[in-house]
Amino acid sequence: MRATPVLFVLIWATGFVVAKYAAPYAEPLSFLLLRYAGVVVLMLVLALLAGARWPRGRAVLHIAVAGIGIQAGYLGGVWTAVSAGMPAGVAALVVNLQPVLTAAIGGLLGVRLGRVQVLGLLLGFAGVVLVVSSNLTTDGITPVTLGLTTTALLTITAGTLYQKRFCPQFDLRTGQVVQFGASILVTLPFALVFESFRFDWTPQLVGALAWSVLVLTGGGISLLFLMLRRGAAAQVTSYFYLVPGITALLALVMFGETLGPFAVVGMVVAVLGVALATRAVAPDAPGTGSTAGAEDPREGQQRTVRPVPGHDLHADGRAVRGESRRDAEGRMP
Repeated sequence: MRATPVLFVLIWATGFVVAKYAAPYAEPLSFLLLRYAGVVVLMLVLALLAGARWPRGRAVLHIAVAGIGIQAGYLGGVWTAVSAGMPAGVAALVVNLQPVLTAAIGGLLGVRLGRVQVLGLLLGFAGVVLVVSSNLTTDGITPVTLGLTTTALLTITAGTLYQKRFCPQFDLRTGQVVQFGASILVTLPFALVFESFRFDWTPQLVGALAWSVLVLTGGGISLLFLMLRRGAAAQVTSYFYLVPGITALLALVMFGETLGPFAVVGMVVAVLGVALATRAVAPDAPGTGSTAGAEDPREGQQRTVRPVPGHDLHADGRAVRGESRRDAEGRMP
């Protein structure tokens, strides 16, 4: 679906607006715990109503590990860093190294991108630098805040690659129950130690929480997972380059923040970079294709994993007996 990346960027960009609304009324980890719990309840109800298939065995562990990186590590790191005084522009700059880092790690693992895609990743990051350049400052940059944003960068990168490799296919409802349940278990001890669970139940906080659960996670995370099923991790994450520009436009409309000429140029450069980074690579040789199975390290493309007769495939490529492909992959109807 061609509209998926557009919807994802528009939804994801609202995360910074939500953070600005919620910050005065709740501590970061406490707010995130409420967000995680809300997602668990929402997805659990949807899964039970639809009779969705639950992951079993090793798949549960893989989904949980990926979720801890993508959810708890990334969100916890960024929100606590900004709450501790790091400028949002600097935080955005650090975490938007993700596509480049994803491509670099993927290259070490044998997943290669073409020169055009690499150029696109570099142009995209240059566009991000231009967009946030007017808001860059050294105020608030401390070893703690820099460590938190770096942790966010590393965990979402690791989580994305882990999910793409070990569990790209799972039901989006039951899978998110597992991921956000695991994120609660990881986040709760830190919140108990460092926060007081203070909440000022204002309309702004309620609205920010509802948007975070229903739209940012229910919509944004689900769209991200759908894109990871279909594309290379580095190409999918390149869409994050568009987020700062959209966020700047939202801030202009909603908060009256200024939009300088460098930001406008940066948006154009970022769009060009994403367009190059997401260009289709050369097709595989005849007989290969794309499934939820293993990746071909020679080309960075997915190869077909053929089940033996009477078997079907799990998301990780293992042959199983007696399950339909729809059930084994856990697709949403």
